[in-house]
Amino acid sequence: MFRFLRELFTGDDLLKESFDATAEMLTADFKMFSESVRTLRHSDTADLKFDIFAADKKINKFEREVRRKVFAHLAVAHPVDVAPGLILISVVSDVERIGDYTKNIAELAQAHPSPLHGYLFEEKLTDVEQKITDRFKQVAEAFAKSDEELATRLMSEHRDISNWCDSVVNQIIIGPTEGLMVGHAVVLALYVRFIKRVWAHLTNIASSVVNPFPRIGYRYKDIKDK
Repeated sequence: MFRFLRELFTGDDLLKESFDATAEMLTADFKMFSESVRTLRHSDTADLKFDIFAADKKINKFEREVRRKVFAHLAVAHPVDVAPGLILISVVSDVERIGDYTKNIAELAQAHPSPLHGYLFEEKLTDVEQKITDRFKQVAEAFAKSDEELATRLMSEHRDISNWCDSVVNQIIIGPTEGLMVGHAVVLALYVRFIKRVWAHLTNIASSVVNPFPRIGYRYKDIKDK
């Protein structure tokens, strides 16, 4: 179904422009995420290599533009052509939310300018950060190529990371965690919560490739929880 809708995107100038803008927004999200994580986790200062807050505003502007173009398409579309626009509206919302969470991570770096260490969670946290980095690239590929097999696999991998993030936050709340000061614990818990949401919104985008519109953001029925 998504491959068919993707073909419709290329046949309508407004939808094609919206599709291309959405892909561009996802690329911007990845750049913002990488920089915010670098600043929070590996920098002695809160200095950013580029203005993430300005980049977030640009993504918000992109979202409004995509909505405007999709609305213009829907205003004149034949009923059978409505689905592509609705899918794009859903996807662009997820992309915008990823931008918000990467901005939140940058704000944590400003509040905690020294490198954030994960303490007993450090090894797994580093692994999760790499998995999210990889997922940005994989989701972008699945979306651009309408790769249902890749998108289905990405959806099936969601639960493990989500559960781990929840367990870390719960452990910090229950505490005390040896060597972890209160301020550091708060920042670490928020960071883990933010990366969980980034992971979830990336999964939502992958779901748009394989799920019908009503199930975007939900598990594909043929996928069994691990």
